[in-house]
Amino acid sequence: MHSEYRRVLAHLDSLAEVRAVVVTGTPPAFCVGGDSAALAGHAERGAYDPGLELELAMPGYGVAPEFDADFAFQFAMRFPIIAAVNGAAAGVGLALALFCDLRFAAGPAKLTTAAPKLGLPAEYGMSWQLPRLVGVTRAADLLLSGRVFTPADTLDWGLWNAVEADGPAALAAAQTYAHHLAHGVGPKALATTKAQLYRDLLHLSPSVAIHGAQRLLEQAMATAEYREGVSALREKRVPFFE
Repeated sequence: MHSEYRRVLAHLDSLAEVRAVVVTGTPPAFCVGGDSAALAGHAERGAYDPGLELELAMPGYGVAPEFDADFAFQFAMRFPIIAAVNGAAAGVGLALALFCDLRFAAGPAKLTTAAPKLGLPAEYGMSWQLPRLVGVTRAADLLLSGRVFTPADTLDWGLWNAVEADGPAALAAAQTYAHHLAHGVGPKALATTKAQLYRDLLHLSPSVAIHGAQRLLEQAMATAEYREGVSALREKRVPFFE
């Protein structure tokens, strides 16, 4: 599934008309993590086998070395990736959602980091990402205990853009938001702002982010996309971004 997921994202990245992507699971789950038989095989071998193809697609790689890793590559992709967490998510399935740009979830969905209950450390960079989303204290709660929690339980943690009644509603909310990103904002501005967001997370100095933003602003003002945005504002109409 990991290999196929990367192939699909690489293909979508090659299509200029794709401006946003929604990732969801086949009901009733989002992604329940490692297969139990595969986990037993790891225990027998005493070693981890990721099961990945030798010819692995590398979407997002090469933009910044900090993002050249499983799931962190999503930060380096030009379009927003939106998780519609429609049901249960555990382990690596939860990690995938955490490394998406936006997250819409079904309130009753059962989620867990899972790893400590299996005698494992935090997986796939969750120890880096979770504290940035919810703070160290709440991240410690989820990572150290491996307890089951729900989006409804964590509604005010800053983990979710919206929590809906069920899986279909979460998917619909994610698709509505993706439609807005695809049609309501400039595609160059969208890609540039996403790049700024994650690049600036790596900077220690706000002045670096401010000076960089000013350079990008000057470049953007010379584009047809900016001219269309201003024209639409002045004419009080919906912009059309080619």
